[in-house]
Amino acid sequence: MRFASALCVLLSFALHASAGEFSVGFSEVDVTPEVGKKPVYLAGFGQNRKATKVHDPITARAVVMGDGDEKIAFVSVDVIGLFLPSVERIREKVTGFKYILVSATHNHEGPDTLGLWGPTPIQTGIDADYQKKVETGCANAVRAADKARTPATVRIGKASAPELLLDNRKPVVKHDELVVLQFREPKTDKPLGVLVQWNCHPESLDSRNTEVSADFIYYTVKHLRESQKCPVAYFTGTVGGLMTTLKLPIKDEKGKELADGTFEKTERYGRLVGALAEKALKDAAPVTLTPFAIRTQELLVPVENNVYRLAWSFGTLDRTMYSWEGTPTPKKFVATKDIAKPVAVKTEVGYLKLGELEVAAIPGEIYPELVLGKVQNPADPGADFPDAPIEPAIYEQLKGKHRMLIGLANDELGYFIPKRQWDDKAPFCYGLKKSQYGEMNSVGPEAAPIICGAFKELVKGK
Repeated sequence: MRFASALCVLLSFALHASAGEFSVGFSEVDVTPEVGKKPVYLAGFGQNRKATKVHDPITARAVVMGDGDEKIAFVSVDVIGLFLPSVERIREKVTGFKYILVSATHNHEGPDTLGLWGPTPIQTGIDADYQKKVETGCANAVRAADKARTPATVRIGKASAPELLLDNRKPVVKHDELVVLQFREPKTDKPLGVLVQWNCHPESLDSRNTEVSADFIYYTVKHLRESQKCPVAYFTGTVGGLMTTLKLPIKDEKGKELADGTFEKTERYGRLVGALAEKALKDAAPVTLTPFAIRTQELLVPVENNVYRLAWSFGTLDRTMYSWEGTPTPKKFVATKDIAKPVAVKTEVGYLKLGELEVAAIPGEIYPELVLGKVQNPADPGADFPDAPIEPAIYEQLKGKHRMLIGLANDELGYFIPKRQWDDKAPFCYGLKKSQYGEMNSVGPEAAPIICGAFKELVKGK
């Protein structure tokens, strides 16, 4: 009896240990559009930019992590963005997960998946069949990554490269930290996969390009797959502000400066980001990613941008609008079709504590000032709201050993601009003759205070 009792205890312990074992799986699904049968409108610059051919594939990449039977998934797809309703449809297709995060790389050389870049400003650029292909591809990538799960150890590395970013809006604040997670097979130390997160607009091919491409991300992933001999998933982080490669001097190996809008510059930049990830991997240290603690908050953000409101009224922006009564978390979200009254969109903010790693899931393009705690103080006298309170910085809320931010997470609401740096009306900041770029692609000045405030409450557990 004593032996049987001891055996039961040992078996119970073994089962518990197995149940808490960390595992990971990677997968990717090709979601490249077919060019030729019907127009493919490329997103990110102007209207009516039709694709003429495919240069490199558009891909949905998934990473599934498990803590025993508890599973979470991260998905990244090479498109301009996905609205929350698309993400909800993807989640509905896959069951058994504690949490699924769906992010877009914000690629400016892929098909329109938001509706803003069609033949005219009042015609959507979305092809319904292609949208379904993207959503199905993301779901299939999650399923395949789940099936590929295997026990793993994890290392985390970081590296900075301010020379690989240009901030084209004053004040100059760069989020120049790359974060990389490397997963390895416990017994053989064989690489199982790499997750890399970097903060830059994939727009190096510029507005003149008409070839479908994942921009520099294709080359970053290719570079790392070749050097690490394993799958690679790329996630976009802090890209507001604007973090870009356009007008950023990039030279080839012989010292020749490469021009914007060329695949030569795009490939060179992508491989430089890959080399930065390799640098981060050299100094990577072991990290524990369990247990999983996930907190999310659905909330309303008012849409004050008149261009977006008109696009919604024309059907170019296809998503539900809600009555805005002045509070992000009303007792009931009330859908509306009355554009004459204040309206809002429903979105989602997330805080993930994965063992020693904290992750901010931000539903748009957040400015580095709001992440790093570098909002201008005092505000420029030309700002529209110079006395607005400074938003709680995202990274100041994260007190753990490691941190990471995933942008365009589960939604795309455009730029989140510090309210006291909002500058849409004359006189303009810094003595400029016109407003800087940014406000035209933001839902409004209240977005940053609401998003940052909601994230602070999530971290506190409220």
